Amino acid sequence: MTTVQQKAEEHITGSRMTAALLFLFLAGPVLLVAGSSNATVPVVVWHGMGDNCCNPLSMGAVKKMIEEEISGIYVLSLMIGKNVVEDTENGFFMDVNEQVSMVCSQLAQDPKLKGGYNALGFSQGAQFLRAVAQRCPSPPMRNLISVGGQQQGVFGLPRCPGESSRICDFIRKALNSGAYSDLVQKHLVQAQYWHDPLNDDLYKKYSLFLADINQERGVNETYKKNLQLLDKFVMVKFLQDTVVDPVDTEWFGFLKTGQTKETETLQDSVLYKEDRLGLAAMDKAKKLVFLKCEGDHLRFTREWFNTNLVPYLR
Repeated sequence: MTTVQQKAEEHITGSRMTAALLFLFLAGPVLLVAGSSNATVPVVVWHGMGDNCCNPLSMGAVKKMIEEEISGIYVLSLMIGKNVVEDTENGFFMDVNEQVSMVCSQLAQDPKLKGGYNALGFSQGAQFLRAVAQRCPSPPMRNLISVGGQQQGVFGLPRCPGESSRICDFIRKALNSGAYSDLVQKHLVQAQYWHDPLNDDLYKKYSLFLADINQERGVNETYKKNLQLLDKFVMVKFLQDTVVDPVDTEWFGFLKTGQTKETETLQDSVLYKEDRLGLAAMDKAKKLVFLKCEGDHLRFTREWFNTNLVPYLR
């Protein structure tokens, strides 16, 4: 076992809540400024890294805001675990495929979602909800809104509370040195969407989550068919994002393979040109929506949210 793997095992078993607390400040959306229908479509929300379902300053505020804007709407903010502490920890340490499976089961058993729902994912919760759309078409997801989601993964660690932080240093080293090792892949959520353009073969072979849902190892026709069932796939990019690297991943772009400087758009990628996921067909059908938001990661105003996103939640 390598030194990195030994340290990973020690930290994973003994420092879960510490890591969650260190990252909490960067994960949740921040509303910078503190309609109705008789046939509303329910909304399912999945939070980002270090956040939880019910934080009154983030997901709790978003849930309340939607309920105020759309009278009578049912909003389900997903809790991954038995309580908010487990929910926060699981955003770092619970296998993403297991999380997606749990959510699929929860949605299928919720009678209020039987007729379909709209999905709103924040940061990593956005790509997790896309996996739900591809793997679990019942109940039907109508619109998927990715708010700062890392649809092509990341190749950079989000800002940390300081270079001297032992937890930040550990996660950085684990990702840079052993992101595709069995131990790190299975026990560190962020490793499961770590996309290393310098080690493309390793990524495609050992990525437990992202390489699968992005059709990197072959084309799963069911994934492709299910994603195209969406009415709209909305992707929001934050123009001054200091958390997500590269920021183009928020619009399904990424770094060109073999280097770490140049990026390519979704439309320039093999994924699009070969239409491995059905995104080209969706684009042609005007099902893809690319939105911009001024500001840092998940920083938006209520006015911006109401103007740009609420129409897709009605």
